[in-house]
Amino acid sequence: MTLFNLEGKTAIVTGGTHGLGMAIATGLAEAGAELIITDIFEEKLDEAMKYYKEKGFKATPYLFDVTNEDDAKANVDTMLKKHGKIDILVNNAGIIMRQMAVDMEVSDFRKVIDVDLVGPFIMSKLIAKDMIARKSGKIINMCSMMSELGRDNVSAYAAAKGGLKMLTKNLATEWARHNIQVNGIGPGYFATTQTEPIRVDGHPFNEFIINRTPEGRWGNPEDLAGTAIFLASDASKFVNGQVIYVDGGILATIGKPSNE
Repeated sequence: MTLFNLEGKTAIVTGGTHGLGMAIATGLAEAGAELIITDIFEEKLDEAMKYYKEKGFKATPYLFDVTNEDDAKANVDTMLKKHGKIDILVNNAGIIMRQMAVDMEVSDFRKVIDVDLVGPFIMSKLIAKDMIARKSGKIINMCSMMSELGRDNVSAYAAAKGGLKMLTKNLATEWARHNIQVNGIGPGYFATTQTEPIRVDGHPFNEFIINRTPEGRWGNPEDLAGTAIFLASDASKFVNGQVIYVDGGILATIGKPSNE
């Protein structure tokens, strides 16, 4: 369908070397987009490039830290010279530190905020300058259910993702007049390598998530692809400042869903 066709588009996916970022990048590439993949680990980039090459996708790696403004600017300048334009930016790179707030070092709190909130601001600011000049662009921020809900052990992450939700709304407000749509995706609990240790049968958290999610399962990374394609394509050209939660229905309900 032409509304969802990304042929001729170039998409940056920060941290698109594994997990949810790789699933989103795969979806965008399957819809026709050329990929730019960033990471701070060269080994991860090399492995990701092998995967994208095997899939037949056109993908270019860039090794830099999105929280370093000078480094990010130099790489974005190189991207624009090499690729001509950036149509889609997916701010996916992020970290989480699970620790009770009373025990968390301020330096660790700041690091999470820096990666999960400041990094997307830096990348959005740099990429938006070209998008504004061309009067066209799509920015997708990877928010979270923690943009809406609190939970123990993730105070820094929740603060960053809550901030990212509001950054999404504010950037959409500023740049909508330039035909730039800034939206977010809020994943629920997904089956990734990070969650593998707690997804085993009998683990209390595994049982909690399955019972708490109306669909009765963890999300699969590929479940995010459709939402990403929608927000990156012309199908969402009048959707702005929104966060779409892909969570199997968790935020739609309270308590344990009925088994009937």
